[in-house]
Amino acid sequence: MKSKLPLTKKLVVHAGQGASKISKHIYGHFAEHLGRCIYDGLWVGPESPIPNLRGVRTDIVEALRAIRIPVLRWPGGCFADEYHWQDGIGPRESRPGRVNTHWGGVIENNRFGTHEFLDLCDQLGCEPYICGNLGSGTVREMQEWVEYLTLGGKSPMAEMRRANGREAPWRVRFWGVGNENWGCGGNMRAEFYADQFRRYATYCRNYGGNKLYKIACGAADFDFRWTEVLMREAAKFMDGLSLHYYVLPGNWESKGSATQFGESEWFTVMKKTILLDGMIANHSDIMDRFDPEKRVGLIVDEWGAWYDVEPGTNPGFLYQQSTLRDAMLAGTALNIFNNHCDRVQMANLAQTVNVLQALILTEGEKMILTPTYHVFEMYKDHQDAVRLPFDLEESLYASGDESIPAVNVSASRAGVGTVLLTLCHLDPVQGLELECELRGMTPVSVTGRILTADAVHAGNTFEKPEAVQPAAFDGAKIRGGSIRISLPPKAVVSLEVM
Repeated sequence: MKSKLPLTKKLVVHAGQGASKISKHIYGHFAEHLGRCIYDGLWVGPESPIPNLRGVRTDIVEALRAIRIPVLRWPGGCFADEYHWQDGIGPRESRPGRVNTHWGGVIENNRFGTHEFLDLCDQLGCEPYICGNLGSGTVREMQEWVEYLTLGGKSPMAEMRRANGREAPWRVRFWGVGNENWGCGGNMRAEFYADQFRRYATYCRNYGGNKLYKIACGAADFDFRWTEVLMREAAKFMDGLSLHYYVLPGNWESKGSATQFGESEWFTVMKKTILLDGMIANHSDIMDRFDPEKRVGLIVDEWGAWYDVEPGTNPGFLYQQSTLRDAMLAGTALNIFNNHCDRVQMANLAQTVNVLQALILTEGEKMILTPTYHVFEMYKDHQDAVRLPFDLEESLYASGDESIPAVNVSASRAGVGTVLLTLCHLDPVQGLELECELRGMTPVSVTGRILTADAVHAGNTFEKPEAVQPAAFDGAKIRGGSIRISLPPKAVVSLEVM
């Protein structure tokens, strides 16, 4: 399609205002025992010829440290509610094998367990977020895992930890009490799970200076009743309530290809991503009724694109490629989370390596960074910055009889006199001009970066690992106290204004 002349719209950023902090944990990630995320991904084992530190692949660690990964969720996912933590401690050669019933029916050898995960987090410099087994486990099992990890005194669990080589307790703050217990975690009703959460959470104790941030299993997508029941029955026992949302261009039976698509599928993914904004607002409204002080955080601990697996791969491994379309999804979702940071306190992209909307793909010793990875790198300075309010004149991207906002934005003040703007222009055809006024600030310089490509389905491959990557952006100019931003089609842009 031939592009049209760009429209001009107004953006006003209130640079002198802002009260809510964008928690760095919004930029979190998720690693499940699923497909090649852990094994042949993060973990190659200490005997591997691939460079590693104590079995953890070093090039992946370096890449994740570069985006300042703040928190990593583990061991699931659906896997969490069948995971029995004592299978994954002690000498690796003595650990039992179990069938991974959710993901491909393969044997989970438990070589990667509690000690390996917490070593990974130490190498990454991030906080661990552990999801405990409520679905098939026991209260005692979860209680003893917390004790094993965090008790510094003498007890059977603390002595077991010491016998396995770790003298000092770990600091573990984020603790999930079950996962998707409305589905794979037990097919529970909201009222039943609320009671179970109250019971299990009671025995997840704080030892020494370690205080748990207890996260209850929340809703999938638009299940507002689940949120209402959990907040009514259990809000005072929780610190966070989760929310899961996946974007599919098709449906659960036929999700659609990750790489073979046209503008119709592009538009559908953008439209479904934008639904996050209203969805979060509605869940937040319910939470506000029971928690007007916003003490309980909304934890979007699974989100991202879900497509049909790549042809020829194990259907249970959920391996999919990543394209510019996924970068637009990621940038839009992160802008939405930023703009709801008064309630959204964490988000965890699904998943880190080789699964779903991965940041990183591996093939033997080869590793590539996906377009989604680059969005996280471009947005990283929003972490712990102050969210700035803004007013954006609406522009529409139309497809057939439907239309959606063409541009989404978030803004933050990362330091004295420094503003970070991130913008996603979803229209794949028509450019857009933004006249950006920063009230309460006179800009003296602006620098930018852009992520785009010639084709909507462009991505990075092992043959062309740098086909889609950020470049310098010269389309933002200071004019008369404002900034004129020329947004090309299908682009993610980050601007630093001083």
